[in-house]
Amino acid sequence: MAKDLLHRISERMHEFSKGQKRIGSFILEHYDKAAFMTAARLGEAVGVSESTVVRFASELGYDGYPELQRALQEMIRNRLTTVQRIEITSDRMSSSDVLSKVLNMDIEKIRRTLEETSVEEFNKVADAIVAARHIYILGVRSSASLASFLSFYFYKIFDNVRNVATSSTSEVFEQIMNIGPGDVFIGITFPRYSQRTVKAAKFAKDKGATVIALTDSPTAPIVAYADNLMLARSDMASFADSLVAPLSLINALIVAIGNRRKAEISATFAQLESIWEEYNVYAKTDDRDTPNV
Repeated sequence: MAKDLLHRISERMHEFSKGQKRIGSFILEHYDKAAFMTAARLGEAVGVSESTVVRFASELGYDGYPELQRALQEMIRNRLTTVQRIEITSDRMSSSDVLSKVLNMDIEKIRRTLEETSVEEFNKVADAIVAARHIYILGVRSSASLASFLSFYFYKIFDNVRNVATSSTSEVFEQIMNIGPGDVFIGITFPRYSQRTVKAAKFAKDKGATVIALTDSPTAPIVAYADNLMLARSDMASFADSLVAPLSLINALIVAIGNRRKAEISATFAQLESIWEEYNVYAKTDDRDTPNV
């Protein structure tokens, strides 16, 4: 629905009331700003009441204004430049309420991710990873931190994991060139979506591997090549990406897989604890005067 939203507004302009035409015109001309305005603020900007804005959303087939707003946000998320992000965020929050705004936005994204995640699909993903011959994990730019976190724990669970950490498209293909049937490729990508990750997912799919996509929307480019899909709500916090919900979903996946490999993990960590103790890896709270390297 979000994909053709502007087209539908344009087509139906002649049907709208005078006030609704003002709203429609504003959205067509300033959709990047409208996507982050409350109903009251949008109404104020065009000179109509908040209830007129709500009725406008209903006229377009949405259950309410928040649903229309989300549709606009999904439509533009991958189009905004970093400069536009900063400008929009400056309009949304003042310096005095940044802390509460950002944390509450993150809480909302985790809540929505939980509501929208299919337990059945989540379990299918966990089962596919446990059964995989090899596991390839790829996330670039801001998503690289998610790929690194997932790889860190998978290295302790499996001995067949590769974190595809690269700075060029050619290196991606060099590292996954032997992928094939029985393997799993986990592609992590959030707006603005990485071409490298999408191309690698297509390559993995063409080679017969199972492709698992961790992204924010069913319309994300990587979804076309995914056998299994995990959706986590993401948003922009100024020039920085908010990846709290994806990280929480990854945490859940690590725990679910850990439960499936409990015996092996217990043996691994027993051995690691011995190594960590022998080589004084971690600082002890009661040894504050003793230097640790």
